[in-house]
Order: sequence, then C-alpha cells, then structure tokens
Amino acid sequence: MTFNELGSTVLVHMSRRFRREERGVMGDFTRRALFAGSAVGAVGALLPATAGPAAARTGRSRASYRAAYHFTAPDQWKNDPQRPVWIDGEYHYYYLYNADYLSGAIGTAWRLATSTDLVSFTDRGVAVPKDTTPGGDVWSGSAVVDTENTAGFGAGAVVVLATMSPHDGASDQAQYLYYSTDGGRTFTPHGTDPVLPNPGVRDFRDPKVIRDEERGRWVLALAENDKVGFYHSADLRTWTYVSGFVKNGIGVLECPDLFRIRAGDGTVKWVLGVSANGKGAGLPNTYAYWTGSFDGTDFTADAAEPQWLDYGWDWYGAVTFDKRGTDGSVDEGTRYAIGWLNNWDYAHFTPTIDSDGLNGTDSIVREISLRRAADGTYHLASRPVMALDRYVSRTVRLGDLEVAGTRVLDYRGTAYELTCEIAWEQLTGAGVQLRRSPDGVRHIDAGVYRDYAFLNRRGTVSPDQSGRFQESRSPFDPARRTVRLRILVDRTSVELFLDDGRYTHSSATFPYLVDTGLALFTLDGAAVFRNTVIREFRV
Repeated sequence: MTFNELGSTVLVHMSRRFRREERGVMGDFTRRALFAGSAVGAVGALLPATAGPAAARTGRSRASYRAAYHFTAPDQWKNDPQRPVWIDGEYHYYYLYNADYLSGAIGTAWRLATSTDLVSFTDRGVAVPKDTTPGGDVWSGSAVVDTENTAGFGAGAVVVLATMSPHDGASDQAQYLYYSTDGGRTFTPHGTDPVLPNPGVRDFRDPKVIRDEERGRWVLALAENDKVGFYHSADLRTWTYVSGFVKNGIGVLECPDLFRIRAGDGTVKWVLGVSANGKGAGLPNTYAYWTGSFDGTDFTADAAEPQWLDYGWDWYGAVTFDKRGTDGSVDEGTRYAIGWLNNWDYAHFTPTIDSDGLNGTDSIVREISLRRAADGTYHLASRPVMALDRYVSRTVRLGDLEVAGTRVLDYRGTAYELTCEIAWEQLTGAGVQLRRSPDGVRHIDAGVYRDYAFLNRRGTVSPDQSGRFQESRSPFDPARRTVRLRILVDRTSVELFLDDGRYTHSSATFPYLVDTGLALFTLDGAAVFRNTVIREFRV
C-alpha cells in the first residue's frame, strides 16, 4: 500500500468517528463532537517511511515535525488563539488547549504563554481550567484588563468572557465570566450562571469585548450563525443587545473581531472580521473582513462583500490585537494578528502527533496595516512581525538569478524564509518549488500564473486527503511584469506574502523530512529573480 493509499484509508476510518453533513459550514456540528475520539494511531499514517523500522514498531518517529520558529502547543492539542492582552510589559497569549487529547478525552481550557516580542514565548500553564464548574470546558472568548474596576474585582483585574456549553445542546451555548487578580496568570469563575444566557439559538459563541472609552462602556461582538450581534455593558456582568450585522453565504460566522485602525493617509476605519467558510462559494475558509464605520452601536460596512485577510486553506480562528510600544502606548496605524494553522475539515491529521506528541501550530504573528488602493477603497495588508529579524541565524544571499524553465538551487532546508522579486517581459507563470524531493517529483509550488497568484501543495503530503483543496488562489493583474514574494517555510506549513501583503496564503503541508530542495521556475518565458535571499531562524 502506498503512502497516499494508507492516508486515504485512515481518513475513511476517521470520518466514521467525526462524521458530519458536508455543508461547508461550522454551525452544522458542534465543536465538542470533533473531540469525540483520539486521533492517536490514525495520523501515524502520515509519517514517511524514512522514520525507519524501529519507529514503525513503536508508532513514534525519530525525527521532529515540530515547527522550528512558529508557535506550537507544548504537547497534546491546541486550536483557537485568544486575543493577546498587554499586561505588565508583556503580551499574555491565551489559546484553547486540551491536556487530555491523546487519551481521547474531549474539552478545552485556556492555556497561557507570555512574550515580549511575539516570536519567543514562555509557557505559563493552564490559566482558565476546564471542568471545574457545571459549565464544563471553556471555548473561545476574550480577555480585557478592567483598569477602572467596572466589574468590581479590583482595578487592573483581568476579566475573561468565554463560551461554555454545559450540555452541548442545540441552544446551550452561553457566555460565562472568569476573573484574575494576579495579572492574568490564574482565573476564578464568577459563579456558575452565564452573564449572557442563550436566547434559544443554536450558534451563540466567541464573545469579543472592547472598551468604548468615548461612551464609557463595554462593547461585545458575538457570533450568532449568520449574524454578528453587538451588546453593551457598564460592568462586564450584564449585557444588552443593541444591533446586529448579517452576512450569509459564507457559512457560520465565528470568532468575531472589531477594531479601529488608521491608514497612512490619516483615514480612520473600523474593521469587522470573522472566521468563515466560503469554500462553497469558491471563497477562502479563513478571516473575512469589512472596512466601515462603527458608532458604538451599529457597524456600517463600506461594501456588502467581505475582503479576506488570507487566501490559503489554514488560517482560521484568527485574532488581531494592539501593537504596543515598550511604554505600553498603542500604535493606531498597526495591529498584530495570529491564526490557527489548521482547518476543521481535517483538524486531526498531522504527523506531529506521532513525532512530537502534539497537534497545534499557529501562523507567524503578523503586522497588519490599512492601505488605500488606486480605486479609493481600503484594505488590510500583512507582513511577518518585525521582531523575527532578531532571530536570523543564517543568511544566504543568492543575488539576481536568470531562469528559463527550472533552475535547482544549491540550498537545502526544512525551515526558512525566501524573498525575491520576479521580473519578466513575457511569460505565463513563474515561482518557486519549495521542499523539493531529491528526484524533483515532490514539491510545494508558490508564484503567479496568468491572472492569479497561488500556493499549491498537491505535489507533497497534504492534510486534505479529499484532494479538493490543494491550490489556493488570489487575484493578480496579468498586465504586470513584476511580483515580490516573501515565503515562510516551516516543517508543516507555508505562508506566502505577495507584494505589499494584501494577498497572503497560509496552508499546512507535511513534506517528507528528506525533501529539502529548492528550485525556481518559469513557464513559457524567462525571468530574473532579483535579490534572492534565504534566511534561517533560531528561536
């Protein structure tokens, strides 16, 4: 049996355990159902034969698939990031964590990691525990610092609102409150009743709280199927519904995000973001957003259709958060963002379970800014966090390279960054082959082709065993004659940033560890790959 045949067999086995209707939307099943069984043993099929006979007997790989410079769970399972908050000079990053994943038990808690630069993180253990109240495990939400003691837990208390679903019923999801008086390290439940009960709807989750200083109140955005509901509160304990923003056709709206940002030309916009599954409409399954205005109650979008912050297959549950200076001041023109490098369609497929005893990797933290396009509209642009530059351990400068066809480079690596600008007079397409096998058969392709840019993982091992979601695409002007690529390659992921970062692609990929080659290619013409630079990182 071949590698791919074995993976397909495992997928059938897993689909019986995690079966749901294939409607392409998150709300058609519960998150709890996805943890109904352990994936141990199943994803062992993803490990390449190079692990060796001893590894095959023990079910463990001798080599590591853990990311070299991306955030990963220390063990077990992680999924949704929770918006990091700035406390005492460092970012507190909470994320959903299941300490019992490998044993097959369900349920997530909030685990904490702290960082001063958003590249290197220190694990602080579980902060908001699961199964300590009748509410059970703790899902996504948000943390805020209650500077003015509006909730009564003390000035500077850290307050978390998170979804819990005690009985996993059709109208059981509600919002519960936890608070911390030790700087966000440990949390205590505020009673056992929800502060925002379910009104009798199926999807009612992922509260995102912001402070409206102008009006002296808190604002909450909540995912309610095809609507983002907005609520007001004076004390974080009692909430009143005030309006809703509705968008159908892209699945259930999850993990809402609401923030204000200033463009370089001085224009200020509010941005409403959601994680959404647009695959059924030929759209991404990542972070959709609208620019517009917000008056404290109603959000008014500039356009009916959303833009997308990522066009790949695996940038889900993403959150944005304040960029802080060393003095704690907020940068009004830049925000940070981080997403889960996975997808609920195949969340339990990763070789890291067998090689490293974990399932959970995040994207690199991004810096996002607001840009004005030539047509007068505004969009968000992304770039990797600048602090990554401090962790460069090796730089390979290849200069300008002429390519007509395929040119294999004298470089080998499994985790690195590649940057270049491709220039041409006339051709059909151009790009790079990443993680290329010694015989040139297996590789991951990134580049441009006619009127689109792409990231294609079909030529290597992919978590998507259906074969349908292998190449992601974003628009590209065919009249152009140049394109800038910045590509972050790690052991189980590729992140592609094009030009100013308006279009990005993040996808999970599982190439064999022996596939370390790199090549440049053109189609139907020649090009120059200018200022080609490879950087490796040590975190």
